[in-house]
Amino acid sequence: MSDTAAVAAVDCGTNSTRLLVVRESGEVAAREMRITRLGAGVDASRRLQPEAIGRTLDVLKEYRTIMDAEQVRRVRLVATSAVRDATNPEAFLEPASDVVGVQAEVLSGDEEGRVSYAGATADLPAVAGHTVVVDIGGGSTEIVTRAGGAIAAISLDIGCVRLTERYLRSDPPAPDEIEAARRAIHAELDRATQEVLALARLGPADRLVGLAGTVSTLASLELGLVHYDRDRIHHSVLPLASVERWCDTLGAERVRERAERAAITSGREDVIFGGALVLRETMLRLGLAECVVSEADILDGLVLGLRGKRDPKR
Repeated sequence: MSDTAAVAAVDCGTNSTRLLVVRESGEVAAREMRITRLGAGVDASRRLQPEAIGRTLDVLKEYRTIMDAEQVRRVRLVATSAVRDATNPEAFLEPASDVVGVQAEVLSGDEEGRVSYAGATADLPAVAGHTVVVDIGGGSTEIVTRAGGAIAAISLDIGCVRLTERYLRSDPPAPDEIEAARRAIHAELDRATQEVLALARLGPADRLVGLAGTVSTLASLELGLVHYDRDRIHHSVLPLASVERWCDTLGAERVRERAERAAITSGREDVIFGGALVLRETMLRLGLAECVVSEADILDGLVLGLRGKRDPKR
């Protein structure tokens, strides 16, 4: 079987389920995202819920149809934070494997970060300093950089769904809830800077690259987009001042008010503020004044591996 045949990657995250199909020529045939909230309730119960599993399997059936139409030969099907944290992962992994036709994998937080870094940096120019990738998911946030010639990755127990379910329960969130969420974020950032020493020594020559739905949504809001436009979002830049402004704005709005914003995908309106908090506090802690938005991420990293491409040296 040729490594250059059509390949696909499927990412079953805490909040969304996504697909990337790349043809033999390297052309992207499909890039799909559906909000399925596979991780709903997992933080409290440590169990994947039947309704959430059902929503995600329905989307996987749709994705299998797309893959069949594109004659996909090789697939990686991965699950991340929600399934890692659940005590009943097989309740999802077994039927998901049956639907897609390949064995589903649960990525560790470290592997998730490494693959995301590979995908996010593959089409970025090199910089003099470090490139730091922050991947804000529903259940976890991965921070990855290359230090001393090796990739250093850490997975933090903070994500937009987890923070919302655990702390941001009022509508809009109360000041004490926001402060509790900030403390939780900073406790995890403390761990990150202690375990990945390069993160504690960043400066003007270093670059922050932000991934996933929170970051692309903030970019869409900043750009005033009515419809998703990957070309405008990809490699756009979010200044810290803009992130702070949107964080304050979203935190003061009710969920129904956020839902009226065209740039916020249906199903993300209740958790976008939690994700924005993670990005704001991370930028402040790392001392980085802007964030490059990347629409290339873990899916692209998985496809690079399937196509036999080496990780970028950035």
